[in-house]
Order: sequence, then C-alpha cells, then structure tokens
Amino acid sequence: MTAGKLYQQLQQQQQVQQSMCSLKGSLRTLAILTLVSFTYLSFNSLHSTYFSSSSSISASSVSLAPATKKTTILVEDFDDDEISDLYHSPRVFKLNYEEMERNFKIFIYPDGDPNTFYQTPRKMTGKYASEGYFFQNIRESRFLTQDPDQAHLFFIPISCHKMRGKGISYENMTIIVDNYVESLKSKYPYWNRTLGADHFFVTCHDVGVRATEGVPFLIKNAIRVVCSPSYDVGFIPHKDIALPQVLQPFALPAGGNDVEKRTTLGFWAGHRNSRIRVILARVWENDTELDISNNRINRATGHLVYQKRFYGSKYCICPGGSQVNSARIADSIHYGCIPVILSNYYDLPFNDILDWHKFSVILTEQDVYRLKQILKDIPDKKLVSLHKNLVKVQKHFQWNSPPVKYDAFHMVMYDLWLRHHVIKY
Repeated sequence: MTAGKLYQQLQQQQQVQQSMCSLKGSLRTLAILTLVSFTYLSFNSLHSTYFSSSSSISASSVSLAPATKKTTILVEDFDDDEISDLYHSPRVFKLNYEEMERNFKIFIYPDGDPNTFYQTPRKMTGKYASEGYFFQNIRESRFLTQDPDQAHLFFIPISCHKMRGKGISYENMTIIVDNYVESLKSKYPYWNRTLGADHFFVTCHDVGVRATEGVPFLIKNAIRVVCSPSYDVGFIPHKDIALPQVLQPFALPAGGNDVEKRTTLGFWAGHRNSRIRVILARVWENDTELDISNNRINRATGHLVYQKRFYGSKYCICPGGSQVNSARIADSIHYGCIPVILSNYYDLPFNDILDWHKFSVILTEQDVYRLKQILKDIPDKKLVSLHKNLVKVQKHFQWNSPPVKYDAFHMVMYDLWLRHHVIKY
C-alpha cells in the first residue's frame, strides 16, 4: 500500500470519528434540553395545581381539595346552579342528560287488559306512588314512540300492584306475568333479538318483586326498576335500577335552609319489622339526645306530629324495614332532614349519578351501637354543607304530572339511558 493511500484512509477514519463525536454531542445536548424543559413544565404544573387547590380549600373548608378543585373547573362551564359536585361526573351528566332529552325513545307494548293488570297504574298516592307516577309519566313524556323500530328500550307495562288490588295470589301473579311475556315473545321480534336485555319493567311494591321471581328469564335478562333493590331477591347492580320510594303527596311543604332551627340530633319512629330496627329501638329509645320511638307515632297525639318531627331534626335515621329500602329516605330529603342510611348492601337510588356522601350519612348496620357518637362527631361546617346539598337534590326525589326536568321520572329515565348504551344487537 502506498503512503498516499494510507494517508487517505487515515483522513477518512478521522472524519468518521469526528462525525460520530458530533452526533453524540448533539444527542447529549438534546437530552439535556429535554430534561430541563420537562422539569420546568412539571414544576409549573405542580405550582399551579397547588395554588388552585389552596384557593379552593379556602373557599370551602368542608370538602376535600380534589373535589373542590373539580367543582371549580366544571361548574363555571354551566349557566345554571343545577350542576355541582353532587354528581359523580357533572360534565358527563349535563351532556348526557341533554342528549337523552333529544334522542331517547321508549316503546310500550300495547297488549294486555288496561282495566285489570296492564297499561295503567292502580293509584298514584301512598308509599308506592312511584310506580303509579312512572306509568303516568311515561305517557306524558317526549320519550314515547309508536314505532318500535325507533325504540332504544321496550317497556313491559306489568302492574303487579294492580293485581294485588284484585286479590290475586303470588302464584297466579307469576303465571299471569309468565304468560304475558311469552305472548310478547311470540308476537313481536324484539325480545328474541336481545333475549330481553333491552326490555324493562317497573314495580315499587314488593309484591312485584315476588311475582316476577318465578320468571327467571325476565329477572335475569330484563332491566328491573324496583323500589326494593335487595341482593337476596336477585337484584343485579348496574343492570337493574333502584327506584326511589316516595310517599306522595307530601303532607307538608319541603323543608330546608333552616339548619339552625333543628335542635334534635336524630329522629326515627316506626314499626320494628326488621332486626336493625329492633336493635335501634332497644339501644336508643331512652336516649335524651336522639328521638327514637319503637313504634309509629299515633295520630291521636296531634295533627301531623310525625312529619313535624322531621322539621326539628338534624338527622333522620333510615333503617331498612321488611326490605332494604324505606320511604323514610325520600321523606327525610323532602323535609330537609339529613338521611342517615343504616343498612347493608343498599344500592341507593341514582347512586351511579349522585354522590350520596355529599347530602347524607351512610353507615352499616353494625354502626347502630355508635350512632350517637358518629353523629355528634360530624363538624358543624359539615352539617351545614350536607344540609345545603340536601336542598339541592330535593327535585330529584319529587314526582310530577306532567313530569318536569330533573325530577324523579327524568332521573329514572337517565339511568335507563345509561344502561341502553351497553346493549348490542
């Protein structure tokens, strides 16, 4: 090899090494700049988050910082006071609700005898009024369609409450329900298309739960909208819906914004028709701060004495009765008395929409022995916050005819709207 060629090779190697060094240097410089930029941005993000949370905390000493911050971001996006952190996802609720109002369609099967078991409710009063109001409201609403091909869901208009009024036994009710659904399956193609997954029925009375238990394909496949969402009677969370048990008409106007006038720590009066109620009465009936009666207040003691006790109490104890539910919860909300849910495994009405911890106290049955101390340990600021939020949710637990925006009917419809999205066919 000549000296000239050797010199050229050495020059080429030096150029390659220089290029490699230059590339490594560039990459090193780029990495350093990236690290500095990321650090700077992360610091700014943490800095702004800290001050946003700090300002939110100073605005409300009741809620925790993350919840308050979420409200600060979301509420300002809405024009009205209807949306707040009372909802798990305020923005989602707002947008989904509006879409539901525009598009949701329900088809009601026209079959059945309207003078006996189907189509119309037995009555719209008393503690099972929710069933009657739903039957009435669905026909007064914009959701009704006469074209089943446009429907998102199909309403099976079974009124077991009306059957009870006719004195029909549970066994015969089950036969009637079974025969009715079988007739719908043979006459229409819609049940077989989804095995009933896009069908629903409504019953508030526990007789409806018992009457339909003997029709397995109905309770396992269709959406059950029931006032008694007890797991021991086959209630399936996230498929079925807990219907609020509302005793309407209310005897007295709604209470609220009067927490300073409420001097009784806690109130309950009712039948001892469950284990938890027996324990509640036995432990606390002689307490001087809790107003606990081991039986219903007799009307002879005065006009509307029972209802007036709600007005004077901070907290109203709501233990489950023969079923996990109780109309006392809706009574408490209406009269402005913070409900204390004393029950195990209760899928509360609208639980996937409303944050019940913002307007109620949720306990297990075992907490009954520490009930008074638990309530006394709640700070006054928290009490005021719960009471104010309770007033905000009253509209969700009120039935109207015709139905109005955000009332109990529309909240049930919203729950149905959520469920129809998971049905594919």
